[in-house]
Amino acid sequence: MKRLTFAAFIAFWAFCGTLLALAALEPETADAGGETALDSFSLADVAKHGNSDSCWMAIEGTVYDLTNYLERHPTPASVLLAWCGRDATIGMRTKGYGRDHSPAAWAQLEKYRVGVLEPG
Repeated sequence: MKRLTFAAFIAFWAFCGTLLALAALEPETADAGGETALDSFSLADVAKHGNSDSCWMAIEGTVYDLTNYLERHPTPASVLLAWCGRDATIGMRTKGYGRDHSPAAWAQLEKYRVGVLEPG
């Protein structure tokens, strides 16, 4: 019984230490609202990144640098290359045949966010 209690004690504190370490690795936010300030880009800015060496897309008002994701995407890179340097909201919402991407795919976009699209 003592061994089990000791093992549970160690496991508990290891778990707490892991949570503290992960919390320390999270980036701090720039303002009290919890959001960091993002750069603002026009569609002309996004259009400068329209190839496999630099592939930016605007999707629902947010700008993403998907250059490093091209080879990881489940379809051939050519499918995404057609949207590089453009507003790709339609492509993301329809996959080209009317079916939206999964919630997991939408969540994955966050790590590629570089800014917001200027209105207009």
